[in-house]
Amino acid sequence: MLGTAFTVLSTFLFLSLLTQTSADPGFGIVNSDPKITNWGGIYGAYISSIFTVFLGYSAYLIPTFLLINGLRMLLGIKNSNVLLKFFILLLGIMLLCLVLTLNEINGGLIGDFLLRFIGVYFIQYLDFKIIFWIVSFFLIVLSFVLIYFSFGLKIHNILYKTLFFLKIFIYLGRFLLIFKYFLPTISAKSSSKKSQEKRANERAEPTIKKSIKPFNSNLDSSAFEGLGAQGARYILPSLSLLNSSNEKNTMTKELERKNSEFSSKLETILKEYGVEGKIVNFKTGPVVTLYEFLPAAGVKTSKVVGLSEDIARAMSSLSARISSQPGKTSIGIEIPNPRRESVLLGDLIKDENFISNNNGLTLALGKNIDGEKKFTDLEKMPHLLIAGTTGSGKSVGLNSMIISLLYRFTPSECKLILIDPKMLELSIYENIPHLLTPVVTNPNKAIFALKWVVREMENRYKLMTSINVKNIRSFNAKILSTKSLGRRLFREVQTGVDSDTRLPIIEKKELPLEKMPLIVVVIDEMADLMMIAGKEVENLVQRLAQMARASGIHLIAATQRPSVDVITGTIKANFPSRISFRVASRFDSRTILNEMGAEQLLGSGDMLFLENGAYVTRLHGGFVSESEIEAVVNFIKSQKTNEIQHDITVEKTNVEKSSYDLGFSSNNVDTLYDKALTLVLEQQKVSTSFIQRYLQIGYNRAARIVEKMEEDGFISEPSHAGKRSVLKKNK
Repeated sequence: MLGTAFTVLSTFLFLSLLTQTSADPGFGIVNSDPKITNWGGIYGAYISSIFTVFLGYSAYLIPTFLLINGLRMLLGIKNSNVLLKFFILLLGIMLLCLVLTLNEINGGLIGDFLLRFIGVYFIQYLDFKIIFWIVSFFLIVLSFVLIYFSFGLKIHNILYKTLFFLKIFIYLGRFLLIFKYFLPTISAKSSSKKSQEKRANERAEPTIKKSIKPFNSNLDSSAFEGLGAQGARYILPSLSLLNSSNEKNTMTKELERKNSEFSSKLETILKEYGVEGKIVNFKTGPVVTLYEFLPAAGVKTSKVVGLSEDIARAMSSLSARISSQPGKTSIGIEIPNPRRESVLLGDLIKDENFISNNNGLTLALGKNIDGEKKFTDLEKMPHLLIAGTTGSGKSVGLNSMIISLLYRFTPSECKLILIDPKMLELSIYENIPHLLTPVVTNPNKAIFALKWVVREMENRYKLMTSINVKNIRSFNAKILSTKSLGRRLFREVQTGVDSDTRLPIIEKKELPLEKMPLIVVVIDEMADLMMIAGKEVENLVQRLAQMARASGIHLIAATQRPSVDVITGTIKANFPSRISFRVASRFDSRTILNEMGAEQLLGSGDMLFLENGAYVTRLHGGFVSESEIEAVVNFIKSQKTNEIQHDITVEKTNVEKSSYDLGFSSNNVDTLYDKALTLVLEQQKVSTSFIQRYLQIGYNRAARIVEKMEEDGFISEPSHAGKRSVLKKNK
């Protein structure tokens, strides 16, 4: 009786799986069409959909198991421990799902789950592709052994069959390579042809159907978050590429004795300047020691802060930074240590807090005064402004942030736009697959790159609005779930106006089920861009800083000249998170941090971090050498990926203009030039302020328009009084 049930059930499952189509209802798929093509009926459609979604191609092993055991029972062959064999089969199926997903074959949600929480932590430590194939080989052998045992084969049969299937596996591997590299091309051509036919049909039939049939519900490996389009072919850089130190910040008795002496000396110095109080605590970090000074009643904090230079001289120190302690009544006095400990980026990236943090754009910044490692999330900032003079460690800090991103994200998950007018610091990252475009070194082209980012931001908001999501993570999650369930997404697009009713014609356009990557724009020198087109760059950066967060676009802007003409009030207001390395004066410190103290830093990575406008924290940045950067970059370049770089620094006339347009054409001629020339010829007067006022543009742009008019012979050169005359009249 049980054998008959197993045989009938296995036949039902086989027919349901073989006749499964995307037109039938299933797991997460709703279809109003009453016609069901699955031979198993409505139940077969749902069961086959669930099996395929969760197990992928491994789903066929379950009816095979039922068929074998059912025939054994019908033929009277001894068949014991069926339940135990079934659990062993499930274990083998789980391993097989992992192997299939690892090799970019449909392994279902089970394979994605195992690869996400098991495989990805193992893959990042593999430096050679041969190890990857060895791991896949042993996993598939183990899964075969478990499956054979669950089918009731004996040990010698298992070994014999394993060797037999290994030979088949080798031969099939060759065919798999052919399918892997040539089938996508054929499939792409076929899908392109189908899409063209589909678009033609949509034009012929303007009416929109209420019942939308979903795609095939089979998952594919690109649905796995973390591997993206490359799947297992892309391996994150190995931790062994970065140097690490064995030094530990331990408080020895000798150091504790010296700090006690310094505490007494510091109290004496403060008393000499008429400041009463006592040192209540001290903390020794890798670079500086923080002495917590509790002033007597009636002593103002400003009086102690003003003694920073005198305290540094009396303590024979390079500098002394004094600031109030958040949440405490004491005042912090930071004195450099006699011996500076090294803080390496490798020690930060190998930390468990960095490795285990799977959310956000985590950046490894350095260590604080207590010696604790500091990490921050760029998504929560959501933009970062950096300032520092030459030799302060600003460039090393930028490289540390970029390396942090390269160690966490694949090219399909995070894209970089590097703008380096100095042509020195960021050129080492040229040709890595994470770059959306080659490193931008021309300031004029950098403006077009920022314009492209603005357009991309607006396009992303249109896509997110069309499917009713609020941010990029919700968008990607919806794309992933839609793709896994075999559904389709559409957006409404106006294609014209009805000539009779004068109402807009709305059609539904299918959205590609592709996740949007995060985009990080790194600008190494803001001063050079502000010098070329200050007002335009300021407006572009302002627009991105105000709106780009939800679209997954983030800015990291750095400058070595933090003056008010570079870091304007508008830019500061939109960058609540800022980092200041050592600057030249207290005025520069106020410009970047709204308080003094950055001029007292020690350089070489010593920084002050203002996180989301809360309070300032002193950090010591992680050092990464050029050889380490080169090793990481070479490792990434050695992996062949399908990422294509786009030239976004050329203005295209056939693209839809953004709601914010700079007004420059590709040949550096202002698009408002004709309008300004018409205005000048009509009014018969010209000045920079005149054009600036009527066209509502910045001074730099108006001045360039006036100079262009002079070159074209429409206006005269400025007189000794600075006035110009119009040489031609409007016809």
